[in-house]
Amino acid sequence: MAQALLDRRVEADQAGRRLDVVVAGWLAEPRARAQRRIAEGEVTVDGVPAAKARGLQPGERVRVAPPPPPAEASPPPPVPVRLRDEHLLVVAKPAGLVVHPGAGVREATLVDALVAAGEDLAPGDHPDRPGVVHRLDRGTSGLLIVARTEAARAGLHAAIAARAVRRGYWALADGVPRQRAAVIDAPIIRHPRKRTVFTTAPDGRRAVTHYEVTVDHGRAAELDVRLETGRTHQVRTHLSAIGHPLCGDRAYGASPLGGRLGLERPALHAASLAFDHPVTGQPLDVTEPLPHDLRAAVAALALL
Repeated sequence: MAQALLDRRVEADQAGRRLDVVVAGWLAEPRARAQRRIAEGEVTVDGVPAAKARGLQPGERVRVAPPPPPAEASPPPPVPVRLRDEHLLVVAKPAGLVVHPGAGVREATLVDALVAAGEDLAPGDHPDRPGVVHRLDRGTSGLLIVARTEAARAGLHAAIAARAVRRGYWALADGVPRQRAAVIDAPIIRHPRKRTVFTTAPDGRRAVTHYEVTVDHGRAAELDVRLETGRTHQVRTHLSAIGHPLCGDRAYGASPLGGRLGLERPALHAASLAFDHPVTGQPLDVTEPLPHDLRAAVAALALL
């Protein structure tokens, strides 16, 4: 049996007091933390799990077990490298993989995968984000640049700030936009009530998205999307704002069509990157075909 964090008898002056209050006092921790311990089964009274509001009686034995060790993270999946030199990598991020560790992120990340593969990454300004110069959402697949040297990192940051990195996306919109080609110039801000999504608002940060309908499927449309700016959730927010969210993007108001197409994530893919090498100046142009789930979704449209 693991060594207990706490193993004590209830004193006479604690008779009738709530279990969570007594445990919090004994461990000198917030009551909410004691309540979590109780809810997770770490606290017993005379060997039996008890409710947080249980009144204690003198002589009862309260034991608090240490929390179980965190589960080992699954080994990071390999990340395909499409271009590599001494200064940078261009990788093809699979959907479902987070780029770097952050709040609420416990699983393996793209950075973990690259480090595990022995790739040298530029340290950068944040110890958890070596090499990261731009990001893709967890659910977005496609091309991402990673810096291996400080010279590349600084040059890529400058190029992105100057809008000299040309990023092209393939998107599958729910429905068909009335305008076959348009520019969406609408500031973006975090949603005031739904803090995990964004919305357009006059007081947001400027965001500009160009799109063109390339294939009209009737119920959905394939789009070629180009970004001038790189705001969080920019494509998702802008397409939702014009009434045509990404298929499969229920957070931004998509219809059930995505589910019928077998989509388990928003239908967005970073299909191309074009930029001048930050150290050598050589023009680089990389493309990435659609992954299987998006090709299957397009094929499924023909069967509806």
